Amino acid sequence: MSVFRLTVRSVVREAEGVLGLLLADPSGADLAPWEPGAHLEVTLPSGAVRHYSLCGDPDDREVYRLGVLRETAGRGGSEEVHASVGPGTVLGVRGPFNRFPLVPAERYLFVAGGIGITPLLPMLRSLPPASWSLLYGGRSLASMAYREELAGLPGVTLVPQDTAGLLDLDAALGALPPSTAVYCCGPEGLLRAVEERWTGALHTERFGAAPATAPAPDSGGGFEVELRRSGLTVRVEPGRSLLDAVREVVPGVAYSCEEGWCGTCETKVLGGTPEHHDSVLGEAEKAAGASMMICVGRSRGPRLTLDL
Repeated sequence: MSVFRLTVRSVVREAEGVLGLLLADPSGADLAPWEPGAHLEVTLPSGAVRHYSLCGDPDDREVYRLGVLRETAGRGGSEEVHASVGPGTVLGVRGPFNRFPLVPAERYLFVAGGIGITPLLPMLRSLPPASWSLLYGGRSLASMAYREELAGLPGVTLVPQDTAGLLDLDAALGALPPSTAVYCCGPEGLLRAVEERWTGALHTERFGAAPATAPAPDSGGGFEVELRRSGLTVRVEPGRSLLDAVREVVPGVAYSCEEGWCGTCETKVLGGTPEHHDSVLGEAEKAAGASMMICVGRSRGPRLTLDL
């Protein structure tokens, strides 16, 4: 999918440390359709690539709405948005992509931590009010984005940590029917806590790398990679990432997090068996081996062939 250009129509303060952006086509054309759970891959003016969930109305084809938390200890993308992105700024965009789709269920529980509320908002609006409940935690009420929108919806529980403590996940999950679909987005600690307590259908989205459950991807042996479209073959030595080796000969290859969670570097596998170390693909997708995240993935055999 190629990059297209969108213009920032407006920037508003959604909460302490959270900016809301509305993006529109500079020519006024309708934007590509999307469904709840989708996100955009955004190229900032500096060239940094970041992923932001769509939190507006899918029926509104005029604008995309994003919410961006300022993370002072992050990699600099959110700082750039807060410091230098304003009305009229042109951003490169790919997508929408959706690896967090809303599946049919009789009942839903949504659990949000901080900026993790963003992908859940469109889901709530798309469902009958009696079919879901939301547990939303944040550092303080002032830091919890979109709380005024949520205040008008039934089934919403806001839990600011400074006055109400942590989310009571035992109470929220303990009485749920097993058929409930649980959706969770937020900090890694919250996701792990929900995963430990819920054995039913669980759908999560991470804003960072999942805890390592396998050997580090640079711990394996070396292998060769054929880049079919480029007509080149590169050697990936032990201790070196596949992405680094590819970038030496295909410098324009797309990548972002380099930790296997954002999906930017997903590449089609034409031959060989990939060794997956990402948190993007599901188990069935990994077993199929049709694509891989080349920032952390390796090869199970002596040779891979990629569509690059």
